[in-house]
Amino acid sequence: MSIFPVVIHHTPDCGTCRNVLAIIRAAKYAPTVINSLTEGWTRPQLLALFAVSGITMREALRVARSPAEEMGLTAPDLPDDALLDAMTRHSILVNRPIVCTPKGVRLCRPSETVLDLLDRLPPGPLTKEDGQLIIDAEGNRIA
Repeated sequence: MSIFPVVIHHTPDCGTCRNVLAIIRAAKYAPTVINSLTEGWTRPQLLALFAVSGITMREALRVARSPAEEMGLTAPDLPDDALLDAMTRHSILVNRPIVCTPKGVRLCRPSETVLDLLDRLPPGPLTKEDGQLIIDAEGNRIA
């Protein structure tokens, strides 16, 4: 049996993070769980995650329920370096969950996006915290 590593950068208080972690565990993976609020981020780590996932710093900036606007980080003329500095000082500014597997790296919003990164689906039926069905009783992914 091959090892299929799964790493999730998340925050326990985030519903989307909890949904993604539940999906991963339902698929019988034992993920490495990194609490992004307590562990924080480094510049090289963020640059690598953004590059591999294909998202920009602005796409990764968490604006909802964060101090991004009050800090002036949503200004269109703000240099990426300043944004990256703020993200490393205030981990709440990075949108999550970010999941890494051999199939790639993704910001998993919405939570069912994580299914694209797994090499097997969890058995169904499977619903998110809000009751939305994402895997039916036959184990098929709901579009």
